[in-house]
Amino acid sequence: MSENKEESLLQYEYIDKVKQIVQKMTEEKGRKPVACVTTFGCQMNAKDSEKLCGILEDCGFIISEDEKHADFVIFNTCTVRDNANQKVYGHLGIMHHMKKSNKDLKIALCGCMMQENTVVDNLKKNYRYVDLIFGTHNIFKFAQLLYRMYTEDQMVVDVWESTDEIVEDLPSARKYSFKSGINIMFGCNNFCSYCIVPYVRGRERSRKPEEIVAEIENLVKDGVVEVMLLGQNVNSYGKNLDNPMTFAQLLREIEKIEGLERIRFMTSHPKDLSDELIEVMADSRKICRHLHLPLQSGSDRILKAMNRRYTKEDYLKLVDKIRNRIPDIALTTDIIVGFPGETKEDIDETIDVIKKSAYDNAFTFIYSKRTGTPAAAMDNQCDESFVKEQFERVLNAVQETARKKVGSLEGSVAEVLVEEINEHEEGYVTGRMSNNTMVHFKGDSSLIGKLVNVKLLEAKNFYYFGEEV
Repeated sequence: MSENKEESLLQYEYIDKVKQIVQKMTEEKGRKPVACVTTFGCQMNAKDSEKLCGILEDCGFIISEDEKHADFVIFNTCTVRDNANQKVYGHLGIMHHMKKSNKDLKIALCGCMMQENTVVDNLKKNYRYVDLIFGTHNIFKFAQLLYRMYTEDQMVVDVWESTDEIVEDLPSARKYSFKSGINIMFGCNNFCSYCIVPYVRGRERSRKPEEIVAEIENLVKDGVVEVMLLGQNVNSYGKNLDNPMTFAQLLREIEKIEGLERIRFMTSHPKDLSDELIEVMADSRKICRHLHLPLQSGSDRILKAMNRRYTKEDYLKLVDKIRNRIPDIALTTDIIVGFPGETKEDIDETIDVIKKSAYDNAFTFIYSKRTGTPAAAMDNQCDESFVKEQFERVLNAVQETARKKVGSLEGSVAEVLVEEINEHEEGYVTGRMSNNTMVHFKGDSSLIGKLVNVKLLEAKNFYYFGEEV
C-alpha cells in the first residue's frame, strides 16, 4: 500500500489557501491568530497532534497550550474508556462559555471519539457551536477541512467509516527536536472484547518499508537520534503489503540508517511476537532494551473471555524466551483489573504472572465498561468495592517487583538520552536509559538531545538520581 502523493500535493494547495485567510486575520487583529491543540489518549494520538500543529504552523498560526487565549481550539480525542469521552464533553462546556464572549473563536473535534456515530449525532444535536468535526481516517485532509471551516457558514462534519489511504508526507511539528514517533501501520485486527480501537481506527494497514526508512533518514538529517515506531500491534506489521515483510525485517532495515542511535517501538501483542524478532533485538546495537508486552490478565479463563488468544503458560514461556536471549531487557506491561466475571482466584493468577515475569513497571487499569464492545454486554460485571480491593493487590505486587528490578542497576553506569530540564529539581536535567528508566542528574539545557554516560547513584522506586561521568 503506497502513500498518496497526489493527495499530499492537494493538501499543500489548501495550506496556501488557508495561509491567505490567516494573513487577513493577522491584519485585522494586529497579531497572528493562536491555535491550541489538546491531546487525549495514546502516542498515536500524540503523533496525530504533531501533524495538526505542523499544518497549523504552516498556515501561519502560533501554537499555544493555553486554551483560554486561543482563536482556534482543537481537541484530539480518545475513546478507549467512557470517562475519556466525559472529559471531552467537560472541556466543550467550558468552550461554550468562552464562545459566548468571543464569537470569532473556532472549535474543532477530531480523533477516535469522532468515529462513533452516537457521539457525532449528539454533537450535531446538542453542541451546534462546534465548528469542525472529523475522525481518524481523514486527518490528512486537515488543511482542506480548515479551509471549509473558515469559508462555510455551518458546522463542518467529515467522518469516514474506513480508508485504504495513507498520506504521511505533510508538515509535522515535533515536540522534541532529537526524537520522534513514526507511524509504521494503522488500525488493528485483534478485536479484544474490551477494546473499541478496531472499530474506530479500522483494520490494519502497513506503510511501505521504503517510505518508513526514507522518513527516518530525513528525520536523522534534521537531528533526530531516537525513533519510536508506532502501531496498535507492531508485531503484525507488513502482512498486508504487496510484498509482505515481517516487523523484524523492517527493524533490520531501520538499523542500517547512519546517525540513528536508538530504536523503540510499541505496542507488541504477545500472540504475534516471533522468535525472529527476539533474535533481531538480541543482536541489535540500536534497538532499546525495553519491551512493552501487555498481559491484561494471568487467568486463562479471563484471557479467553478477553479474546487475547494466548494462555498464561504461553505468556510465561515467551517471557522466559525473551529474558534468556536478552538478559538485560526491561519488561513492562498493561493489566486490567475487574473484567466481567473476574474472581479473586483470577487475580491470584495475574499476581503469579507479575511475580514470575518480574516487570520493571506496569500500567494497571480498572476495567472500564466500554459501550460498543462485547465485554460491555456481559451481564457479570464486577462489584466496585471488590475491584478496588483487587486493584490494590495487583498494584502492590507490581510495585514490589518493579522496585527490585529498577534498583538492581544501582552503582552502574548507563547511557542516558537527555530529554528536558527537570522542573522539580533546580539545576537538574532528566533523561531516559535504553531500558526506558528515567534518570535525574545535574546538568543544563546544553545537554538536551545528547547521549550522556551517567552513574546511577540512588534508585527511587521507578527512577534514578545519578551523576554524569
